[in-house]
Amino acid sequence: MRVEVKQIGARDETKVTGGMGPCGRELCCSSWLQEFQPVSVKMAKEQGLSLNPAKLAGMCGRLKCCLRYEFQTYVELRRGLPKVGARVSSVKGDGTIVRQNVLRQTVVLRRAEDEVEVEATLDDLVAPRAEP
Repeated sequence: MRVEVKQIGARDETKVTGGMGPCGRELCCSSWLQEFQPVSVKMAKEQGLSLNPAKLAGMCGRLKCCLRYEFQTYVELRRGLPKVGARVSSVKGDGTIVRQNVLRQTVVLRRAEDEVEVEATLDDLVAPRAEP
């Protein structure tokens, strides 16, 4: 009798055992994913996720594979938004960007005249203000 022992990684083990992900669907690795590509914490940061390891870890204990597939969409959507800290003029008042809502394509700006935070769409923005 011949016994062969191979060491497999955490993701490969989860692929074999299968299961349901936190999204309610069958795990990507056991249903359609053919090969594993690297996933980094930078991808979670770009998507605005809290860096809580318990929430970022998949069933295998490593970073969730879906972070990689959503990363490029966030990068492209964020490209069209003004950066946090930028001074802008809008129909809702002039102010500074304090937050971005990438999926809704809106920004929250703090108005200079009264320090109130208002949400503005890209259509509400008039033009970037020149820095003093």
